[in-house]
Amino acid sequence: MPKMKSHRGASKRFRINKNGLIKRASAYKSHILTKKHRKRKRNLRKVTYVSKADSWKISTLVSH
Repeated sequence: MPKMKSHRGASKRFRINKNGLIKRASAYKSHILTKKHRKRKRNLRKVTYVSKADSWKISTLVSH
């Protein structure tokens, strides 16, 4: 049986924290930025974490 390969797209988008939490970037930051306020764009720069419901799915994609 060959080894499982990690999902390369997912491994570029997600990082696993030392506590086991999965970090991700915020959405809605790529285009149509003129109508978004400065404070909203600044807050979208911050790193957020994946919800507990989805963390199991993403950890199986990233960890192999």
